[in-house]
Amino acid sequence: MLFNHSQVNICLERLAYQLLENHSDFSETVLVGLQPRGKFLSENIVNVLKEKYGLKKIDYGYLDITFFRDDFRTKTDILIPNETNSKLNVDGKKVVFIDDVLYTGRTIRAALTAIESFGRPKSIELLILVNRRYSRELPIQADYKGFNVDVYEDQKVYVNWGGNNNHVYLENIK
Repeated sequence: MLFNHSQVNICLERLAYQLLENHSDFSETVLVGLQPRGKFLSENIVNVLKEKYGLKKIDYGYLDITFFRDDFRTKTDILIPNETNSKLNVDGKKVVFIDDVLYTGRTIRAALTAIESFGRPKSIELLILVNRRYSRELPIQADYKGFNVDVYEDQKVYVNWGGNNNHVYLENIK
């Protein structure tokens, strides 16, 4: 295990506070969880903002990037899209993409293309829980980072969203 439940919760509170510092009442901000794994992180961040900081109205939703990925045609498995909140209004808003692990940057590149279907944001920021440093294939960096990790290429970082047992662990993939 890389980070236990307590460490993950402290990190969630820190990330939520950083968002609050930069976005105040969130009236001009839309939080967008990138499907599938960013959905869980965005829900946790929204819960902290509402419960700990008393924010009542936060505009947030989920974005599926399945068919915007540059590798979706090379997959042999049948692709099943995830939920997208088609009511997202990002036109002229500050958008914060939220995802669990930043690895190569390809998911974020796909999200940048996909968000165009919902309007033209004023700006886009990126919040991630785990930053896999030294593995980027594209020049993409997070504005809000939870944990920085350095792992081997044959290892995968997983975030387990288990309610009262959130944790981050490492698994060898070969």
